[in-house]
Amino acid sequence: MQYRMKHFQLTQEQINDLLQKAEAGRLGTIRDNGYPYVIAMHFVYYKGNIYMHGLPRGQKIDNVNHSPKACFEVDELLGLQPGVKVACDTEAVYNSVVLTGSARVLDDLEYKREVLNKLVEKYTPQLVGMELPENMIKGTAVIELQVEECTGKYHK
Repeated sequence: MQYRMKHFQLTQEQINDLLQKAEAGRLGTIRDNGYPYVIAMHFVYYKGNIYMHGLPRGQKIDNVNHSPKACFEVDELLGLQPGVKVACDTEAVYNSVVLTGSARVLDDLEYKREVLNKLVEKYTPQLVGMELPENMIKGTAVIELQVEECTGKYHK
């Protein structure tokens, strides 16, 4: 385990708080050529998993279909502690969470609707309660990252 992970671990409550309030995170997947692919995504943390939505075609969908192994990272920069004598002594004050697990594209329309409504709740709460059109649900990909491991760290 990394030094900072031994001494600067976020509690589960702090991890949950960051996952609830973060506006965006980064999804990491594996391309068919073996190289990693990382993309910023809006997301919702729901029932212990990460859910993202987007177009039903593209690199991230191809990657998830090729290999379910994925990770997701969220962080918040709280400020900087400038070095007193040397610029290299400047340190970031932050919280971060890394989740790893198996990703898949949901095909259950009712569960997709449920997750998409959670995304509406998070990002456009003024639209909560409005019916999502069936064709939009069918035409939207929802990626689920089933979390197998989660770590959080901080530096203050």
